[in-house]
Formats: sequence, structure tokens, C-alpha cells
Amino acid sequence: MQHVIESRQRRRRRVVKQVDFQEHWAYEPVPGNDNVKTPLHEERLDAVTAKLLDSGAATVLDLGGGSGALLRRLVAEEQFARVLGIDTSAEALLRAERRLEAESDGGGPEWSLQHGSFTEPDESWAAFDVAAMVETIEHVPAEHLSRVERSVFTVTRPRVVVMTTPNREHNELYGLAEGELRHPDHEFEWCRSKFRVWATGVAERNGYEVAFEDVGRADPLLGSPTQMGVFRLQ
Repeated sequence: MQHVIESRQRRRRRVVKQVDFQEHWAYEPVPGNDNVKTPLHEERLDAVTAKLLDSGAATVLDLGGGSGALLRRLVAEEQFARVLGIDTSAEALLRAERRLEAESDGGGPEWSLQHGSFTEPDESWAAFDVAAMVETIEHVPAEHLSRVERSVFTVTRPRVVVMTTPNREHNELYGLAEGELRHPDHEFEWCRSKFRVWATGVAERNGYEVAFEDVGRADPLLGSPTQMGVFRLQ
């Protein structure tokens, strides 16, 4: 089993903040009851893992994987032969490495970690079957979304990309004020229509089809707390 943190030189300023994307919002409050927590974070990871397994993939990129919440699930699946976690935070990657090593039984897929940004493609990523982007896109400044599109969908071109992001409409049920974001490191949060417009445009420009699903308890009017897009290369 390989467990090495790889690093590559940055050619320009990083545009994704160094945050542990997957653990800031691990348990969102149940609307109307501040004393009860619901494991939405776990439900997201379950949904993404299921989509990756359903794809039949053997190799997986975890783009913006933070301290390894999704990676820890992926290395437990016999279907996967190799998984690579990528993040801009060296500290988060060290936490991921410690956790993965502590939980390793000597079996499972080969895993590795890379210090880098999914806005700047690495030619080695093209060898991977599928990619996951769990609660990461909202950390990218809006003016740099085109870099994400080019890096992930134009250059790397995995056959499946599974992406989750908050549904801004649902924030009302968390008691957030109009325009208030779930976390201060979020650059934006999309409503359902804006996410669908952006994702559909990305898919059409790059030869993908995209389907949308809800994750979490859905409100009849405001939708679910998390929205998921599954891109499939045509």
C-alpha cells in the first residue's frame, strides 16, 4: 500500500482557500430545533460513495478531500484499486495520512495524497476513472469557476464526476438571514436553479450529461439541504 504525500510546484497563486472542506459542516441543525443534530455529512458521504461504486470505477480522485473523510470510506471498498486525495491544505493532508495509516490493516486499495489545487490540473489525474467533489465548489471564487471547469472537465475528463454543494434555499430552515452563508469560508451558495444552470452548461460544453439528486431531508418548497450533480462522460 502506498501512502505518500506528493507535492508539486504552484505556478500561480492558489485560488482555493486552505480549509478542511469536508468537516466544517459535519452536522447541520434540524430546522426549528437547535438542540438536535442530524448527520447530513454522513448522508452526503454515503450518497457519493454509492455513486462511485455504481460507476464500476477502479480508480478515484477525491478533489478537495480535506482530512480524508471520503477517502476513509473509499479505502474500505474492495472495488477500488487506487484512490488519490488532493487538497490545498498540507495540514489537512497530514491529518488524512495519520487517520488512514491508523485504520489500515495492510489490505485494501493503494492510496496516496497530493498537495495541490483542483483548479490546476496534473497530467497524472487523467489516468483515474472517476472524481468526487464533496462540498468543495462553493469555496472557489466565482471568477475562477472556469478554471475548475477546464481542469476537471476539459483536461482531466474522468468518466464520472460526483459533485455536492449546499442548497442556498434551504438555509431559511436553519434560521439564517437572507444572504447569510452556512460557513464564512464559502464564496457563494447556489440555489437549485443556479446550480443546475452552471452544471448543465459545464456538461454541454465538455461532452457530459448531468443528473441531479437531493441529499438530506427535503422540504416541499425549499428542497434538500444538499444538492448533488452526477456528470457522466458521453
